[in-house]
Amino acid sequence: MGTVFSFDVRGGDPRRVCAAVDAAVEFLRHVDEVFSTYRQGSQISRLAAGTLALSACSPEVWEVHRLCDAARRTTDGWFDAEFAGGFDPTGLVKGWAVERAAAMLRSAGAEAVCVNGGGDVQVHGGPWRIGVTDPLRRGELATLVEADGELAVATSGAAERGAHILDPRTHRPVEPVFASVTVVCRGLTDADVLATAAYARGASAPGWLRGLPATEAFAVRPDGTTWSTPGFGAGHA
Repeated sequence: MGTVFSFDVRGGDPRRVCAAVDAAVEFLRHVDEVFSTYRQGSQISRLAAGTLALSACSPEVWEVHRLCDAARRTTDGWFDAEFAGGFDPTGLVKGWAVERAAAMLRSAGAEAVCVNGGGDVQVHGGPWRIGVTDPLRRGELATLVEADGELAVATSGAAERGAHILDPRTHRPVEPVFASVTVVCRGLTDADVLATAAYARGASAPGWLRGLPATEAFAVRPDGTTWSTPGFGAGHA
């Protein structure tokens, strides 16, 4: 998936937890083999090339396809894995994979779990303090999220990967209203999608984010000022 994953696991039976970490790593490698757009032999690449039908794909592809369709509806089309005519679930699959990996560790009896995939984080238990990178000042943090329970934090922007988020209406890179948008909710599949859609929405994102249930958000503008939903920073369970 072109990024680094890290695990922080506390408590539980060491043998069970270590075996679960190994299984989670293997699962992430499997996800990369199935969904990578850089591997010509992956199922996603073969779908794009027309050499594989969706009906012949693995259950994971069917699940992600369903989640992408739901995400398109939830975001009013601002997240669309098929806007270019093919199927590219890149904007959802990393968050989905990290959320699944964290659940595997929690199910193995770990008391507290943190899985970080390229800066997007899923936690269980705690307490945790999650730093949100400042998009304008390399190596510094823009804010902190405190968590004790099941929580996900995802950030979208152009600071790390450049202008890679496209406007689904124009098929061109987004004209950024925000330098980055961070979304906090229960699961990383949703947080990743919502952060991407909010960054693409631009000026209309704050009103949309305020209306989402059980979701908080924080954004940094290009001039360094910030915006957040009313409940952001009030502590998260």
